[in-house]
Amino acid sequence: MYKIYINNIPLTLISNDDFDSFKTTASEVIRGTYLGKPKFFFPYIDMLEKQHQEDIEVIIKCKNVVKAFDDFSSLYEVIEAGGGIVKNQNGQVLVIFRRGFWDLPKGKMDPGENILQTAVREVKEETGIKDIELKRHLITTYHTYRKTKGTRVLKVTKWFKMRTMSLDLHPQTEEDIEKAEWVNLSDFLSSDPKIFNNIIDVIKEAQKPDV
Repeated sequence: MYKIYINNIPLTLISNDDFDSFKTTASEVIRGTYLGKPKFFFPYIDMLEKQHQEDIEVIIKCKNVVKAFDDFSSLYEVIEAGGGIVKNQNGQVLVIFRRGFWDLPKGKMDPGENILQTAVREVKEETGIKDIELKRHLITTYHTYRKTKGTRVLKVTKWFKMRTMSLDLHPQTEEDIEKAEWVNLSDFLSSDPKIFNNIIDVIKEAQKPDV
């Protein structure tokens, strides 16, 4: 399964076997069946890019989910990125505030890096943390946006659990990061923060117990 956020709204690619049992909490659900040609996705993409209501979900049934995702990706410039959800010794989680939204530190991969190096570097650069212990891969998220000239971009972000003993934070203001803060997750989420849905997915995954 792939959940791709377009304008903060999920378009979910799901296998034939899982389609009927898939559960969603969205108040409006739009369903379709992928027929094997990438142009199939354009009406859904155009609709979601113009959509103002966020409590909807598009669910596309696919015979081959991986191929369907590859076909969807072919319509975009794909950018790989890495990020982290970082805990300190007090059990608090690191969040940043940028361009009107609460977020988690992340960024695109530089030439010559692997994704682990990218994730650690970006967390350090965006928050000023000096020491990071990388734990494990947590989740991969997918979201789209448009560049200034209109090019459609699909950002594929691999997220990792991390730990640190450092508490001092220095937000990277040149990247428009206004704040970097340690928060108690339950209190933070109960305050109804302005936060993207793909970041909510990362936080929910991080709250699950390790097996």
